[in-house]
Amino acid sequence: MSERDKILRYYRAAGDAEIAARLLDLSETALKTRKYKVSEFLDPYGLSIAETIAAHYERLALETSGGYLGAERVKVAFVDADFLEFADPDSFEFNLEAILIKWDSRYYRLSHRDILGALMGLGIKREILGDIIMAGEQCYVIADASMGNYIVQHLVEVGQATVSVSNVALDEIPAKEEKVKEIRATVASLRLDAVAAAGFGTSRTRMAEDIGAAKLKVNWQEAKSPSQVVKVGDVISMRGRGRVEIVEVPGQTKKGRYSILLKRFM
Repeated sequence: MSERDKILRYYRAAGDAEIAARLLDLSETALKTRKYKVSEFLDPYGLSIAETIAAHYERLALETSGGYLGAERVKVAFVDADFLEFADPDSFEFNLEAILIKWDSRYYRLSHRDILGALMGLGIKREILGDIIMAGEQCYVIADASMGNYIVQHLVEVGQATVSVSNVALDEIPAKEEKVKEIRATVASLRLDAVAAAGFGTSRTRMAEDIGAAKLKVNWQEAKSPSQVVKVGDVISMRGRGRVEIVEVPGQTKKGRYSILLKRFM
């Protein structure tokens, strides 16, 4: 069985064969041309697939860029190792563009979800967009350069708010700032609904409802069910609420409950 078949079989079982196939096509083209091929924007789970592919091919290297330090959504370049030896990594054409969106914060409060919804309302696919960095009464959007001018010309409103949109240099994007809160708790089990309820400060019943409404992801994949078991290192993200990382599970209490240490990123 070829390496491609092995990788596809693995991700087919997880329901991710389509993205794995697209990334495999890019990697194989890079090897055939002995140059490099760049992907669409990937979330951290997509990046993990790209890393798995690169690890299975001896001559394949991986470079990434999301437009600024600490980007969550990135493009990857599959690079032939011989090409990489003589190439300047800064010369890779990731074709990224930064866009600044401003609004009057006296009258409107816009969220990441509002901005993303307005952009996708223009018919822009998620894989064309990188990170959206909220910064008070403005935000920065990283996008594929092919759509930069389209966004500047056509995005005039977000919800009821009139916005001004312009191109800016990538180096104008501010350093990523995230509020991080450590949470220590005890839970009856390591079920997703129990751990997520502790991390997001809500009831287990309400959390089970949110999971059923497809509002949660585990490691950037849609949560399977409230009873899904989570472990150290897993990242639980909730639409509009940020994400929680399971840092440590020191053990069980005398009553059989699990002690957990979480980091909540807001």
